Amino acid sequence: MAGKSKTVFVCAECGYESSKWNGRCPSCNEWNTFEEIELKPTVKSGARKPVSVADKIEELSQIDIDGDIRYPTGSKELDRVLGGGLVKGSLVLLGGEPGIGKSTLLLQICEFFGSEHTILYVSGEESVRQIKIRAQRLGVKTENLYLLSVTDAEAVCDTISAEKPEIVIIDSIQTMGIASLPSSPGSITQVRECTNLFMHTAKNEEIPIIIVGHVNKDGAIAGPKVMEHIVDAVLHFEGDRNLSYRILRAVKNRYGSTNEIGVFEMLDNGLCEVENPSQMLLSGRPLDVSGICVACVMEGSRPVLAEVQALSVKSGFSSPRRTATGFDFSRLSIILAVLEKRVGLFFGTLDVFINVVGGLRLEEPAADLPVALALYSGIIDKPLDNSLIAIGEIGLGGEIRSVSHINQRIAEAERLGFKKCIIPKSCEKHIDKNKYTIEIVGVSDLKQAFEKIQ
Repeated sequence: MAGKSKTVFVCAECGYESSKWNGRCPSCNEWNTFEEIELKPTVKSGARKPVSVADKIEELSQIDIDGDIRYPTGSKELDRVLGGGLVKGSLVLLGGEPGIGKSTLLLQICEFFGSEHTILYVSGEESVRQIKIRAQRLGVKTENLYLLSVTDAEAVCDTISAEKPEIVIIDSIQTMGIASLPSSPGSITQVRECTNLFMHTAKNEEIPIIIVGHVNKDGAIAGPKVMEHIVDAVLHFEGDRNLSYRILRAVKNRYGSTNEIGVFEMLDNGLCEVENPSQMLLSGRPLDVSGICVACVMEGSRPVLAEVQALSVKSGFSSPRRTATGFDFSRLSIILAVLEKRVGLFFGTLDVFINVVGGLRLEEPAADLPVALALYSGIIDKPLDNSLIAIGEIGLGGEIRSVSHINQRIAEAERLGFKKCIIPKSCEKHIDKNKYTIEIVGVSDLKQAFEKIQ
């Protein structure tokens, strides 16, 4: 016997539920975001007939995975982020700012997919004519690409089950809706239920589905957080729309590492892969300019070199400004405090600006020492050696702590022509200096590091 149905009020921005309507959401503080949702009546205990799924139980050792379980995308950078290709039956969420290149990337890989597989491209934002115009501009001419412009999620899933394409692309999840739900497309409930529906379709039919997700003003993918738990992989397209370079990063991946990144360049004819990000990020680096140092961070299994710029000027305000672009602001505050306490540099009346060139974000502690050296070079107004690179984490005592993958970092620096590498003293035992032509200098604290660059 079913119980009585009831209604709840759900915030369209954050998914907060309340038994009554509120003008302002107590969770995200947004105004007029509550929508009334009718909950399905629950079945009382004892009234439901038992259902057995014992015939679906399979022994782990008996499950066959010898066949091809991944589809190569034709893009080495995308394959790297996905962990080797698109897994059969997986649900992948691709998010990013408007105009960053999400639809462009997906339409471009359709050209490669179309040589061996059938693709169904479902768009709720563009008509099939508009997609055709974009495909001509990108040079997509495959005959195995089928277009569908609808917003009914249930109709899309029925079509997938009937036609059985090998790959499905949904652009975008915020435009999809289920007619039986009272809320409008793009709301918390619609996005959650549509994602859940596509997930069941992907698993039941063993068809990989890629869904595009828009982002909100905070940069997170719009919709409930549970949507990211439902999908198998969450990819973020990052980059400044005013710059040509784009970075694809895996935030979640059940079938691969979340540390890998893919680098692309936006050109007139679409996205182009950047196979050597380090060379790209260092191109145009000014020589013999103070406040510049090169860092090496690990993005998954790939060492990436990036240019760090620092500028310190006298502040015109009582409270000096601290600005960091591409570097953690809290980490910058710690480095400034260590430089003042342990080395004797004074930044109390100076505005400090840190910039990582190329749109890359340095989240690894190994970038601490390059930032400190750039700050030191800038405050004394003396350029560092153009062939110098630094690697190391800074502790609160001013010590330089060890980092991982030191051999890969040094090899990448040597390959790009650097002549001198400053590393933590504790890392020297893990390397054979005779293997490298680059000069390797180990330092144990900041004072030693500053002495070695004189």
